Amino acid sequence: MFYLTLILCFMCSLIITPFVKKLAFKIGATDKPNNRKVHQKIMPRLGGLAIYISFLLGIFIFSPSKEVHLAIMLGSVIIIITGILDDIFELSAKIKLFLQIVAALTVVLLGGIQVQVEFINLPFGGQIYFGYFAIPFTILWIVATTNAINLIDGLDGLAAGVSSIALITISVMAIIMGNTYVVAVSTLVLVSTLGFMYYNFHPAKIFLGDTGALFLGYMIGVLSLLGFKGVTMISFVVPVLILGVPLSDTFFAIVRRIVNKQPIYAPDKSHLHHRLLNMGYSHRQTVIMIYMIAAFFSLNAIIFSQAKILGSILLIAVLLFLIELFVEVIGLVGKDYQPLLKMFRRLNPTPAKNK
Repeated sequence: MFYLTLILCFMCSLIITPFVKKLAFKIGATDKPNNRKVHQKIMPRLGGLAIYISFLLGIFIFSPSKEVHLAIMLGSVIIIITGILDDIFELSAKIKLFLQIVAALTVVLLGGIQVQVEFINLPFGGQIYFGYFAIPFTILWIVATTNAINLIDGLDGLAAGVSSIALITISVMAIIMGNTYVVAVSTLVLVSTLGFMYYNFHPAKIFLGDTGALFLGYMIGVLSLLGFKGVTMISFVVPVLILGVPLSDTFFAIVRRIVNKQPIYAPDKSHLHHRLLNMGYSHRQTVIMIYMIAAFFSLNAIIFSQAKILGSILLIAVLLFLIELFVEVIGLVGKDYQPLLKMFRRLNPTPAKNK
């Protein structure tokens, strides 16, 4: 029954996306080209509505059961309404953030997820007690993942593909941990997204829009909390690794704006995909490269979850080094931000040429 439901969700997404495309043009949910956009013509947004409708079909047929389920669905309604309004009217950043917090609060207060992260066990003994701080901690995580997916939604198929890789990894990890609810919901979101991607991969016929990017970010944030909550500090790193691409891109975007003395929410053309395009990679090559980076993070998340403490710490150290090196090479923070590369040059100076 479950596999049939997955097929129906995929087919539903495949069938209704063209109708959502027509609806987007009719209600004015379109994206006009400007100096920050890669596309050159008016494109329909609202694609996430097709994903959401297909997901709801799967939920209705399969009816996954868990005490937090109603809260998750209510939160998703708030997120979808926020995305639809933004795709049509372009809401301000403050209003979007407020509505995202309301959606996160719905999950936290009605679903009680924060109860499961009251403390984190440290790897070498001792605990960090969150107490009432569990609530803002959980809200911060959900809002951060929601915005992280939204921020990387800059190329055809990019956010949907990266989200799909994250959902696959969350499903695998949930299978390992025996969390059937997370397996069911994450795979329903996954197949609904894959059906939409037929129209969204380059050259895209419809964009994900904030309707889709916010929904995928919200669901990934919530599902990762459900799948990996109440565990050690080491294993809490697993969902962070799964979301390595969007979270690191968001983190370095904040660093970049602080360095350049710009508002944190100020848009720019220096995100990961922008930098790769500037280096000469094509649209399709850039998207596939980021898919590979996301898959690399996900693979390390699975390895990390099975490693001993010493191996986990070593893996994180190597990953942080590689991330920093990659950031400096592509200029993600800025052309002048090269502390590691400058150190390497000092240690290995280029010999002077003979005149």
